[in-house]
Amino acid sequence: MYKTAAIILSTALAACIPQGPEAVDDALPTAEDVQVKVPEDNAQQAALGQIADYYRFTRTVSRDFNGGAAFVLTLVHVIVQFPPTDVEGDTYTWGPHSDALDPAEWKLIVVENADGSYDWRFDGRSKTETGADFETIISGNAEPGDVPHRGNGNFMIDFDAAERVDPIDNDASGRVEVIYDLRATGDVNGSISMHIEGREESAEGDIIPVTADYAYSENLDGSGDFSFGINGDIDENGSAREDVLLRSRWQSDGAGRGDARITGGDLGTMNVTATECWDIQFRRVHYSDSEEYLPSEGAAADCVFQDTTLP
Repeated sequence: MYKTAAIILSTALAACIPQGPEAVDDALPTAEDVQVKVPEDNAQQAALGQIADYYRFTRTVSRDFNGGAAFVLTLVHVIVQFPPTDVEGDTYTWGPHSDALDPAEWKLIVVENADGSYDWRFDGRSKTETGADFETIISGNAEPGDVPHRGNGNFMIDFDAAERVDPIDNDASGRVEVIYDLRATGDVNGSISMHIEGREESAEGDIIPVTADYAYSENLDGSGDFSFGINGDIDENGSAREDVLLRSRWQSDGAGRGDARITGGDLGTMNVTATECWDIQFRRVHYSDSEEYLPSEGAAADCVFQDTTLP
């Protein structure tokens, strides 16, 4: 998939056909705007004992999402700078195109709606399977805002479809659904919510499903609020699956607090609530949990947020 922009661009540059919808580029968010900007926190790697692996997992998923979103949005932004291959009414198509050694061919389709929004999708078709149909790998809707790239909308990345179309270049599975609103309101600079359905390998080599939900809001001063939930084998011991809910808040200088609730799985009937706080250097200044699952550390008075806000 990473070669696709160059393939389409090289062909589109030679095309002498009508230009695409001028406003579609402004309607789409930039990769920088659609990111989960959680402060780097090395202390979290050791926080909350047995769910430390979950912290590592969430950072990995967040980084994977940021990278995937960046690729998707950069690709579409670049393609729509050039004339489409075909125009039929309000539908603009770039492609299909591929080079001789690509295992798949690709096309971008943008539909200009009557309400001013744009439906768009990125389709692929395997060249290794005779008679293969195009499948939608990425799809979305973008509604322009008053400021370029700061509107609202959604998009979905289907990694399973990408695997069917191009198993050589795809190394992910599952799907990511994103809803974003980048219109500044009061002190809030924008918000993103995500639903992730993926798979991971257990200690015994079994493939098990993992789901996660994220809600993120970013303030104008750089402070933020990040909540997420996941169901999976958090301690990665190949046994039961736990449910984890976490809400993290941080100030513009990076100091923050996370409140978590962990249930089920290896915890049995235990319902653990836990709090972790860190300073501007991301060093843990306080930890405590409701079941004394791990020893308490530091003083709650050192937390930058004094109130407990469980998801």
